[in-house]
Amino acid sequence: MLTFPKIDPVAISIGPLDIRWYGLMYLAGFLSGFMLLNRRARQPQSGWTTEQVSDLIFYGALGVILGGRIGYVLFYNFGAFLDNPLTLFQVWNGGMSFHGGMLGVMIAVLLFARNTQKHYWDVLDFGAPIVPIGLGLGRIGNFIGGELVGRPTDGPWGMVFPHVDNLARHPSQLYQATLEGLVLFSILWFFSRKPRPRYAVSGLFALFYGLFRFIVEFARQPDVQLGFVAFDWLTMGQLLSLPLIAVGLVLLYCAYGRHSSYSNSKI
Repeated sequence: MLTFPKIDPVAISIGPLDIRWYGLMYLAGFLSGFMLLNRRARQPQSGWTTEQVSDLIFYGALGVILGGRIGYVLFYNFGAFLDNPLTLFQVWNGGMSFHGGMLGVMIAVLLFARNTQKHYWDVLDFGAPIVPIGLGLGRIGNFIGGELVGRPTDGPWGMVFPHVDNLARHPSQLYQATLEGLVLFSILWFFSRKPRPRYAVSGLFALFYGLFRFIVEFARQPDVQLGFVAFDWLTMGQLLSLPLIAVGLVLLYCAYGRHSSYSNSKI
């Protein structure tokens, strides 16, 4: 049995300003994505410029932050929002949703694609391989903050989170960092090294993220304000992942089940 390491969630304090590890993980994710997409843009006939990459990262960052926060409040804490709509702006209390962030990014990409006259799905295919970097780093940030703990376990890898209780629990944040971050990034990175049909990279991302999230949710403690949403085992995270799996399969069918235009989606 392991014990959760005592890590100060505040990385740097500058006067009254506290900079938390979770925020630094987001920053590291955006910077890493910027460097990787610039690498792709510099390839011959990529169809992308450094300025466009900078704009895409800016649009994406807004989509992640705004969509993630709004999604968390609507999907996971709607009751508190009804009681106090200002909860939406209380970001210091924590709470970000991947599914909300994904919807925010999709809307941001739509605006970006219109401004640059690029095909919407080509933009998503271009950016999808770097998304797992932010996901993985974000889960590490959750672990450092002792957030989103796992369910109790008898396994030797069980970890006690003293600020929660004295039970050994799955370090589910690390499971997610591995599957949704490292493994998913590796799959998309190697898959997108060659030109693929339009929709293929985005479809693979949606399919595998949905599958990985659905599986890990069996080890993650359900949100206390929601519990199980159906059948005494289905969590909100699993419920929201099912449409992603379906969308991923549909996109892969569109890419390979019929003639489709090829996009410049290699790294």
